[in-house]
Amino acid sequence: MSIAENLAEIKARIAAAVRVSGRVGDAAELIAVSKTHDAAAIEAAIAAGQLVFGENRVQEAQAKFPALKAAHAGVRLHLIGQLQSNKAREAVMLADAIHGLDRASLAKALAVEIARQGRAPKLFIQVNTGEEAQKGGVMPDAAEGFLGECRGLGLEIDGLMCIPPEDEEPALHFALLAGMAQRMKLPGLSMGMSGDFEVAVKLGATHVRVGSAIFGAR
Repeated sequence: MSIAENLAEIKARIAAAVRVSGRVGDAAELIAVSKTHDAAAIEAAIAAGQLVFGENRVQEAQAKFPALKAAHAGVRLHLIGQLQSNKAREAVMLADAIHGLDRASLAKALAVEIARQGRAPKLFIQVNTGEEAQKGGVMPDAAEGFLGECRGLGLEIDGLMCIPPEDEEPALHFALLAGMAQRMKLPGLSMGMSGDFEVAVKLGATHVRVGSAIFGAR
């Protein structure tokens, strides 16, 4: 199937999951994860009506998205990978949303750059719902305190993000994150990828990150 056909199928499945969950039609936004795919693939997705994309690495995003944004009105970039504090300047300059906020040093660096540039991407705190040592993210019991730290720096936090462990039922992690967001009064929930986005939507996801189901294997 083509990128356009894949996109149409994914969007139809998202819409169906939204209906089942009793939410409104545009409740869950699709982020097409274009990491490792070239500008031509992204152009094909744009031609099919997709404007929101996700990249893991600032350097790769810098190589593709300034030109794409200049050529196509409305294109938005979400940085969804772990972000190094020394890339905060470039991230704030380029991204419309950052999903990997997970430590004080990064929060401070982003606060400095947002104030300096006068540009404020949406910010999602990454929560390590599986408490995996090898994965980024704030531990669940530390998330509320970290939210307070971020707000103390003047950062506006839009939501929470998680990546469930590969060998565990994702619904448990999505439900945990949704409950945390509700308690913390945060509207955004970035959760769900190619294999589990429908489950995530049914449990309240406002953003789903789908790559291989749209662009094919990397």
